[in-house]
Order: sequence, then structure tokens, then C-alpha cells
Amino acid sequence: MKAIPFLFVLLCLLARRTLAQTKAAAGDSVMITIFLKHQQDKNLDSLQVIQKKNKFGNLFPPKGARIVSWYVMMGVGQVVTVKIAGSQLRGLNTSIEKGAWGAFDTAFYPTYDYLPLWKDEKAKVSQ
Repeated sequence: MKAIPFLFVLLCLLARRTLAQTKAAAGDSVMITIFLKHQQDKNLDSLQVIQKKNKFGNLFPPKGARIVSWYVMMGVGQVVTVKIAGSQLRGLNTSIEKGAWGAFDTAFYPTYDYLPLWKDEKAKVSQ
């Protein structure tokens, strides 16, 4: 019976620690937009063969990365926005280098969500 209060306190401490780690990880995250530009000398079938050979689907996204959006821009290629801890940026780059090169030309851009700011400004203007 004496173990129950001890276990309760232990669980509370573990929950608090997990919450603190989650907040720290969220504060360390960055958003990156990746352009995967189709190489115009290859058709879709050959692009998919290269991606399969490179194991792109296994490498990307790397562990810890969260896909925010993934769009196809006709005539350009694919645009992927990823949220990832800053400390895992190297793994993101490596996953693209190993998995996408040969099928795509790539470009990386630091990104932030402007939509909430735009909505705030629009609300101020309409008041």
C-alpha cells in the first residue's frame, strides 16, 4: 500500500520531464522547404525507377521529421515542407542526397508560416 503514493509521485515526475523535453524539442524545430525539381531529360517512369533504386521512400523523410505539406508543381517538380529539430538537419540533407539525387535537382529554403501574421494584419486593417 505504501508503494502507491511513491508510484504516483514517480509517474508525475516522469510526465513532467516528458512534457519539458517535448517543449524543448518543439522550440528547437525549424521548417525547411525542399524543391525537388524534375530533371527535364527524364520522364516520370525513369524518375520513379531512380527513386526506387536509391530507396528514396525508405530514406525520406528521416526519423524525427514531420511533413507539413507536399505538393506537385506541374512543370517544376515537387515542393515539400518539413518540420525538424535543428540538430537533425544533417540527416534531412543526407536523406535527400542519397535518395533524391539523380532524379531531382534539389534546393533547400528556411521557411516560416506567414499565414497567421497575414490574418492578423488583415484583421487590423478591417477594424
